[in-house]
Amino acid sequence: MRAPRSIAVVCLIVASLVAVGATAASGHPKSNTSAGIKNVNHVVVLMQENRSFDSYLSRLHFEGQPQSSVESQKPNPNPSGGPPIHPFLTTTPCTTADLDHGWDATHNEIDGGRMDGFTAQNVDPTDPTGSRTMGYFDRGTLPFYYGIANEFSTADRYFASVPGPTFPNRFYLLTGTSFGYTSNVVQTYTQKTIFQSLDEAPTPVTWKVYLASVQVEELFKYVQDHFAGHVVPISQYYTDAANGNLPQVSFVESDPSGSVNTESDEHPPANVQVGEKFTHDVMNALVSSPDWASAAMFLAYDEHGGYYDHVSPPAAVPPDEIPPMVPPGDPFNAFDRYGVRVPAMVISPYSNPHHVSHVVYDHTSILKFIETRFGLAPLTARDAAADPMLDMFDFTQPSLLHPTVPAAPIDPAGTAACDALHP
Repeated sequence: MRAPRSIAVVCLIVASLVAVGATAASGHPKSNTSAGIKNVNHVVVLMQENRSFDSYLSRLHFEGQPQSSVESQKPNPNPSGGPPIHPFLTTTPCTTADLDHGWDATHNEIDGGRMDGFTAQNVDPTDPTGSRTMGYFDRGTLPFYYGIANEFSTADRYFASVPGPTFPNRFYLLTGTSFGYTSNVVQTYTQKTIFQSLDEAPTPVTWKVYLASVQVEELFKYVQDHFAGHVVPISQYYTDAANGNLPQVSFVESDPSGSVNTESDEHPPANVQVGEKFTHDVMNALVSSPDWASAAMFLAYDEHGGYYDHVSPPAAVPPDEIPPMVPPGDPFNAFDRYGVRVPAMVISPYSNPHHVSHVVYDHTSILKFIETRFGLAPLTARDAAADPMLDMFDFTQPSLLHPTVPAAPIDPAGTAACDALHP
C-alpha cells in the first residue's frame, strides 16, 4: 500500500463491453448461471498486494496446470542499452526496492498493450536496468500458492480494476469505482460501500472487517460510523472461524507494516513467503471451521506492483461519469481499460476443482458475486457489467469438502537473504 499510516478518523484505533471482452479476448463465454449459489453463505475476501500474474504464476502451466496461460519469454528493452531483459526465475523472496505502479507509470508499462515499458519504468540505484520487474517465482518458492492453484479454481484473465496503485483499486473492490481518484489519498470518503449495501438488504447481511493493522476500508465514513462490532482484530477471525461464527461476508486484511521479514501483505520488497504463510493460515482456519461447508474464499491482488505481465489488459466499462483526476494534458484520462493482470483464486468446497477460468474478471467481479448471492443492487456501471466468477464454481456438488492445505514454509535462507538486502 505504502501510504501514510495516519488515517483521519481511522487513527482512533491507530455491460456488454465486458461480455465481448471476455469472449473475444479469451475465447471463453461469459458465465451466466447462479443456480445453487445460495449453497455459499460465508464469503471471505482476502486481497493481497502488488504482484502480477506472471510474477507469481507464470510457471503454473508447466507445474501442474496445463490449462493455465503459457509463460511468456517476451523481453523488455534494457534501459542501459545492453541486451534485452527476458523474464527469469528468481529464488530470493524479496526485492532490493519497491517498483513503480502509479497511474502514469502503469500506463507507461502497458505501453498501449505492448507490455514493454516495465524495465524502463523501474530503474533504481539498486537495479540500474530495472530487471527486478522481470523476475518470477515458481513452486519452489511459493509451494502453497502453486498447490491451491492446482487444487481449486484459478483465473488467468483477472485484471486489476485500474492501471494504477492500491487505493483506487481497493476502492473498486469496496465501491465499484474510484470516484475519479488515481492515487493514494488519505482522507475520509463518503461514497457508498458494499457494507452499506449489506446492511440495507431486505434481510440484512452480516459482515466484518478483520484487521492485522490498518487498511483502506477504514477510510470510508460508513465504516467509521459502524466500527463497533464490525471492524475487529485479525485474532478475532481465527476465533470466529473456529467457533463457526463467521459473518456472511468477511474482509480479511494482512499487515502492510513492518520489516521485509514481518510484513504480511506481500508488497515489495517484503518477503513473499511471509505473506504466503498469512494466506495459508487464513485458509487453514476456514477449512477447519464449521462454516467451511458453506464458504467461498476469494484471494486476489490489488494490482501488479510494477511487475511484468505479458497479457495486454482489455477494455473495461467506465464505472460512472467521473473522469480521472489527472493533470491537464495527461494522456491517460479515462477509466476505460483494466489494469495489469493479477493472480486470483476461489477456495471453496464448491470450487471447480483443478480448474482455470479464462473469463475476464476484475475486482468488481468479487462485488458482483456478493451482490448476486445476496440479491443486492450494483453500486456502479462497472460492477453491474462484471462477471460474478461463476465459472469458477460447481454448485451441484461440494467436491472439495476435505481439501489438502499445502504447507507454506518460510525458508531461513530466504529470510537471511532478505535481511542482507535490507539490514
